[in-house]
Amino acid sequence: MLHSFAFSNFQSFRERVEVDLTIGRKVGLTEWMCEASTGERVSKLMAVIGPNGSGKTALLKPLAFLAWFIGQSFQNAPDAGIPVAPHFASSDEPVEFECMVDFDGKLWRYVLRCTPERVLHEALYQKRERFGYVFVRDWDAATNSYIIKQQDFGLAPQEARKVRANVSLIAWAAQYDVPLAKRMSATSVVTNVNLLGRLPMADQAVYLAAQHFSANADQYKRMQQLLSAWDLGLSGVDLQEIPINNPQEPGQKIWMPFGKHKSHDKEFRLPFAFESTGTQGAFVLLSRLLQTLEIGGFAVIDEFENDLHPHMLEPILDLFANPSTNPHNAQLLFTCHAIEVLNLVHKSQVMLVQKNEDCESTASRMDAVEGIRNDDNYYAKYMAGAYGAVPVF
Repeated sequence: MLHSFAFSNFQSFRERVEVDLTIGRKVGLTEWMCEASTGERVSKLMAVIGPNGSGKTALLKPLAFLAWFIGQSFQNAPDAGIPVAPHFASSDEPVEFECMVDFDGKLWRYVLRCTPERVLHEALYQKRERFGYVFVRDWDAATNSYIIKQQDFGLAPQEARKVRANVSLIAWAAQYDVPLAKRMSATSVVTNVNLLGRLPMADQAVYLAAQHFSANADQYKRMQQLLSAWDLGLSGVDLQEIPINNPQEPGQKIWMPFGKHKSHDKEFRLPFAFESTGTQGAFVLLSRLLQTLEIGGFAVIDEFENDLHPHMLEPILDLFANPSTNPHNAQLLFTCHAIEVLNLVHKSQVMLVQKNEDCESTASRMDAVEGIRNDDNYYAKYMAGAYGAVPVF
């Protein structure tokens, strides 16, 4: 499970910000919290709220980036840059990331400092009695090479010295069948954001969701049950593989979903292009959430409630609360404009984001707001501006 992550000088965030999912012992556990295998209490979800343009999406991107960098950066072309963007007021300074996770029953800390051109420092630490390094990698400008120290990591020194400047040492070691690196690089993070922002909810997203469900029968069945139970006018969803006319790739096919509807004892099929944007959005969202819930890991979703009625928030979030639908304690980090979410979650499960006049974003956990009380009406007080992170006109 993810315990926390932090970063600095990344996009609109210039100063260091930490997103902490751990929960203090004085807080009563809810169904959206659990005890990790290492003994810490950890939240299974975190909502991110704030005005438009405040930096909410930028707060999600470090997790999406780290998942890619640790797991897939080996696929980067040798001369490609690292897809990070420093704050424009500190464009000559490196970007820094840090995250804390429990994995294999142990607590780990990963640290990365880099520029768009190269890794400057990368380290992995494991907590025994205290944190000790598994590897430390530092760029030595004098020798134009990396100095790498290892302790029980398992990558041959001659292979470690060859690591490319734009690749994580974990992703690199996974290619050499280092067991720990292979397990870490396979950690599941499902997201709808990349460096540029939220992926568009277009036809392609619907086709990809249909393709996913066609290959995962249990999730397909669960998706139909949920969409029908949520009263979207559907009795089910048919998937059909259809040829498309593409001269560049003769015989190419795509998976197309059709909504099933009943009226006057008759059933009708409707192409998903004619379904409401809310129905399409729920279909795509479930393709991301159900795979995370089935195998564990982390879902990072921007504009979680996009095109959905606010009343849909609770039944979707409940998927992460219920052990029967979330047997592996999967976690969810999401941005949201439906402030009704404040009526559902604990104050420790909300990040407030705002931006100042220098275009610098800041973020803090809502339970850090001075004077906040457990019996506050969080929704009403937020709407009144008591916690900040609201539009100013």
